Amino acid sequence: MPSAKTFALANLKGGCGKSTLALNLAAGLAQRGRVALLDADPQGALQHWSQWAASDVNSGVEVHAGSSVERLDDLASRFDYVVVDCPPSVDMHITGRFLKRVDKVLIPVLPSPLDLWASSSAAQAIDKARSSNPALKAWLVLNQVEDKSALSRAMSQVLGQMTLPILQTPVKRRAVFRLAMLEGKSVYQLGPRARDAVQEIESILQEVL
Repeated sequence: MPSAKTFALANLKGGCGKSTLALNLAAGLAQRGRVALLDADPQGALQHWSQWAASDVNSGVEVHAGSSVERLDDLASRFDYVVVDCPPSVDMHITGRFLKRVDKVLIPVLPSPLDLWASSSAAQAIDKARSSNPALKAWLVLNQVEDKSALSRAMSQVLGQMTLPILQTPVKRRAVFRLAMLEGKSVYQLGPRARDAVQEIESILQEVL
């Protein structure tokens, strides 16, 4: 029987930093056990990252390709944690199958009213998945938040209307996330210059574990 804790990263559209967040969450989990990162996104961004990754640096994350729940089950039988980077839409058939199988799902959204309103249909997808996976836990994650900008009054009102819970930890827009990807690394491998980014990932993991 699969015993790994399984996570999915899903969203309604591209451009929300889903794959970058999936990679760095996996790197954080690698501090705690054996981790597989399943790239189910047809764009294959994480497979490209894996090929680009520095050969002399061990991230602790094994990247695998596949879009079937059977692939997920296989990895879950061999690793402590599995993180799935889903296709960029929670209503796609592939993503729906994963939501019926994983323990937890994180939905990154940009911190704007329009993006948050667009995420409202995510709650419907989660409800549908819970019909066969009642223990599924789900959160929205504010991603790429501007460092010195406070949430506007309009944003605060929209946040109050969300039916899915929102993680207390936002992920700020940081150049170090892009730099790590370019160097074939996670932020955990960049030392002191990525300290704040690592703290954000660690805070998220503390909330969801």
